[in-house]
Amino acid sequence: MSERIPKGAVVLLTALLLCALPFYLDAFWLRIGLFSMAAAIGAVGLGLLTGTAGQLSLGHAFFLAVGAYGYTWLAGEPGPGLPTVLAALLAVLLAGAAGGLFSPVAGRVRGIYLGVATLALVFLGHHVLLTADSVTGGFNGRSVPPLSLGGFSFSDDGPGLVLLGVPFGAEERLWYLGLVLLAGTWWTARGLLRGRPGRALAALRDSETAAAVMGVDVARHRSAAFVVSSMYAGLAGVLLALAFRRVVPDYFGLALSVDYLAMIVIGGLGSVAGAAAGAVFVTALPLLMTRYADQLPLVTTPGTTDGGVGPTEAARYLYGAAIVLVLLYAPDGLRGLVRRVRTRLRPASGASAPPPTVRPTASAVRTKEHTP
Repeated sequence: MSERIPKGAVVLLTALLLCALPFYLDAFWLRIGLFSMAAAIGAVGLGLLTGTAGQLSLGHAFFLAVGAYGYTWLAGEPGPGLPTVLAALLAVLLAGAAGGLFSPVAGRVRGIYLGVATLALVFLGHHVLLTADSVTGGFNGRSVPPLSLGGFSFSDDGPGLVLLGVPFGAEERLWYLGLVLLAGTWWTARGLLRGRPGRALAALRDSETAAAVMGVDVARHRSAAFVVSSMYAGLAGVLLALAFRRVVPDYFGLALSVDYLAMIVIGGLGSVAGAAAGAVFVTALPLLMTRYADQLPLVTTPGTTDGGVGPTEAARYLYGAAIVLVLLYAPDGLRGLVRRVRTRLRPASGASAPPPTVRPTASAVRTKEHTP
């Protein structure tokens, strides 16, 4: 029998590898990792809402904007100028409060009707971001105050910091902050899914009538799922704002909400790991295609007028095709695909000698009677 690596050892090795990457990667790759971690946090929240609770939402970009702009205004000038850690916490709560205000609708509407209702949030939020100049800065946006804790700045180069001969700038510092936030998101989401709330949400997704018969408060659990998803989106918005260092209204549009739906579909609905994997794929693909556009066929570099497809559009075509392939051949996404591959490989890798054949003893053998 083959020996399997303990799950705890895999988690520990993965954590050590992620912690060591800032010592070897340059700023471009660290920036991709930061954007991917922020997207994974938001995708986990949307996965809880859509994949587990079965509620379609097209307004995820709105709650990302609430988190990003909430932190920028609460910690900046003009604004209250609060301590940045407190501003980040309040921005997450503000996103949850925005989800709470919308939760009565989420508790009573489902399916495509909820999707259309949340779609209105994106257009309404974009209009507010453009017109509320004193808070949002209007079309040009606002600079994001750097996050600091105890005099240590995470998102600003600040005074020179060198560890093991490697200078630690904003990307390196934010990398570890993003890891902590992603780990907390992963732990809380998995605990929620494995507990009674997760089972209740899964029952709601499968059959509301059966869930109500089992004593599940349908409206309350739907509303709670929407609030929790909004808070995850707000946290992702804060991390995105810190990584971008400037927030502009055009980023938080309908395309961003569609990107998040693509993340959870490609990764696998109802899976924390799948949502994170889909977030990495959808986030990193356009950035990588932009960097290597001059080496890719039919893809033009940004700013050129030559015939071809821009890297962002090409990336959208690719993960649009990925969605079609997932829906046709792997409805449970990347997570399910990996699980099936592991299941098929396990007998081959863990093959052992077949058990000895048990033969009956002579006394247990029944003598065959011949027909006269």
